Amino acid sequence: MNQTLKVSHSPHVFEDTSVKKLMYGVVIALLPTLAWSVYAFGIGAIIVTAVSVVSCLAFEFIIQKYLLKQQPTITDGSALVTGLLLAFNVPSNLPIGIIIIGALVSIGVGKMTFGGLGSNPFNPALVGRVFLLISFPVQMTSWPIPKGFETKYADAATGATPLGILQEGDKPVTQLMDKMPGYSDLFIGQMGGSLGEMAAFALIIGLVIMLYMRIITWHIPVSVIGSVGIFAGILWLADPTQYADPLFHILSGGLLLGAIFMATDYVTSPMSKKAMLFYGVGIGVLTVLIRVFGSYPEGVSFAILIMNAAVPLFNQYIKPKRFGEEVNNGQ
Repeated sequence: MNQTLKVSHSPHVFEDTSVKKLMYGVVIALLPTLAWSVYAFGIGAIIVTAVSVVSCLAFEFIIQKYLLKQQPTITDGSALVTGLLLAFNVPSNLPIGIIIIGALVSIGVGKMTFGGLGSNPFNPALVGRVFLLISFPVQMTSWPIPKGFETKYADAATGATPLGILQEGDKPVTQLMDKMPGYSDLFIGQMGGSLGEMAAFALIIGLVIMLYMRIITWHIPVSVIGSVGIFAGILWLADPTQYADPLFHILSGGLLLGAIFMATDYVTSPMSKKAMLFYGVGIGVLTVLIRVFGSYPEGVSFAILIMNAAVPLFNQYIKPKRFGEEVNNGQ
């Protein structure tokens, strides 16, 4: 009998499942959001998503086969998920060339540079998104107004996002809120924004699907969303003329997309449930701090990447009880 002990990097799976099954489960959970983005932005959403997905698959295949001399693993679904998430984090009128650059950075820098799936310390889609935001700030902050298939791809009419309006001048928040979409519009997705951050209801459907399929647990999404609600609520109660209410912070921007689909990435999130809660709270607090006191209207991407860097510390110092550990019962 072969007694060889095999040691490999994460993700480690201890049940009857596989990386491919988990990744395609995430794809299924992303489909409601994808369908709504196509409904809201028309051909632009189709072009951006298709280019992003094909580019991520192509770059992973080329890097593995010709640079790393490895057997390509593009069928495991991880590059597909990265392509979808990258598309969900950009406007529906983003030029094709910029999308391809983002895919190259996501796969080539954010993932394959560290050795591929299981070795990357940061979420690849967010690495690509932040790179594009810093490199192409104008294109990455021009948000088409959703008009279905009437929304043009190349020269769509654009407008500010709710979080962008919130940073306008020195006006009290109570006055700025008059320009905002209502909570029902934020929930349904009747406002400008990236492909995947608009419709809260579609993202929540995706959360329910992943919880039902046991792809993720509740710990990270609930701790992220809950900490944003509590921290934003404290600020709002302290001065409602200067700070938006917690429900606005939860429904606007990329909070739900980040909390449900990117903060929960197996490779870049903690392993123990207790550490997941601390990790999620860190993301939520940082998100509110950046939104309220930072120069960027949105802070979710930066918050997740910062907490990704802290994951090794969580895994080192917050561990579940070891099987067979001796317990001191006072005798």
